[in-house]
Amino acid sequence: MNDDDKPPPERPTVLISDRQRSALDEPALIALASDTLEGEGLHDVELSVSFVEEAEIEDLHVRYMDEPGPTDVLSFPQDDEYAEGVRLLGDVVISPAVAARNNPDDPAAELRLLLVHGILHLLGYDHENDREKAEMWERQLRYSGVMAP
Repeated sequence: MNDDDKPPPERPTVLISDRQRSALDEPALIALASDTLEGEGLHDVELSVSFVEEAEIEDLHVRYMDEPGPTDVLSFPQDDEYAEGVRLLGDVVISPAVAARNNPDDPAAELRLLLVHGILHLLGYDHENDREKAEMWERQLRYSGVMAP
């Protein structure tokens, strides 16, 4: 069997690491991440998503972005290929505590928005100018159902 005959995997692989205290709907977040990746045409990929305490994301923010204080989401692209052509996309790190402060009326919606935002950054989307921002915000809304501010 050559690579053209190989059936595509059913879903992208999404690995969750929950290192914080807030309750999470992990199955829904995994489904959202998978749907986002599939919507972008990606099947043979693996994504790591970590939900962390505020202190951990603050440490990462300072260490890797050289910016003080906590943030809500960080993306760390890996873009490596391993076992049988599966692409390791990278890591998305989210702080639910910061997310809850961003949107105290609907922290679950904010988590969905941040998850999609982080994934889109791994895929090369950005919001440095108005055109890029409009494209990224449209995709975030399409996948998460949440309008970014």
